[in-house]
Amino acid sequence: MNQAENSIDYIEFPLSDVDATKAFYSAVFGWEFQDWGPDYLSFTGAGVDGGFNRELESAAEGVGPMVVLYSDRLEDRIAAIDTAGGRVSKTTYSFPGGERFHFIDPNGNEVLVWRQVADE
Repeated sequence: MNQAENSIDYIEFPLSDVDATKAFYSAVFGWEFQDWGPDYLSFTGAGVDGGFNRELESAAEGVGPMVVLYSDRLEDRIAAIDTAGGRVSKTTYSFPGGERFHFIDPNGNEVLVWRQVADE
């Protein structure tokens, strides 16, 4: 394994519901999972590997590090989030260079999804 110095290598989120977490992130983003006992779930396919850990204290909804995911098709991700049982917490808005929205996953984690928008 070749990790880049000073790069994000792995991300861990609090875990409250293994089945809901796997179903949600698999349906919305196509991630794959491996169970490591009842309290840990690792994922691949997100550009950086990570896990969901029941031992981490769940913060209040939307509080904690902001993980940013990329998608060229925000509308498709929003539809998939709704279908999978997530909730958009901040609708799509523009910022210099792109657009983004925030959602709440089944564990109460707030995550951001963005796309680049070319200057017109």
